[in-house]
Amino acid sequence: MFNIKIPKELAKPRSNYQQLFTRFIMAVLIDLTVLNFFNQYSELVSIETFTVSFLVAILLQILLLITIDIEHRVSKKFKDKSGAAWKTLQITVIWTILLISKVIILEGINFIFGSAVLFTGPLHGIVIFIIVVIAILVAEQLVLKLYNSLA
Repeated sequence: MFNIKIPKELAKPRSNYQQLFTRFIMAVLIDLTVLNFFNQYSELVSIETFTVSFLVAILLQILLLITIDIEHRVSKKFKDKSGAAWKTLQITVIWTILLISKVIILEGINFIFGSAVLFTGPLHGIVIFIIVVIAILVAEQLVLKLYNSLA
């Protein structure tokens, strides 16, 4: 499609750490973009400065990675279980983890950034915060799908 020459230093095989770093930076930039779109176009999200939104994006990415790790560890506990009761329990536990983690993340942001970052509206801002997190996850998946299509 395009005949673009890649510099030799970029064409070298990348280590696992380099790949993780690239993935983390990409995710932070996606989080930053989504946060700032909500800041600009929603009255329910208010972030004082770009610098604050950048720091929130980093914190958010770290806390989301921890949440996903916990969710996967708990899911493994149910892997060998069968039956409707176990499946229902698994879904209930996972959803509880996901919901409680969002409240903890939101409170962490409030604790660290105070009034510099505000999520307002229904349920003390938790609804718009969950919408922002869902938008972030969707945006990350779309970028990942685009990235993988380039291979």
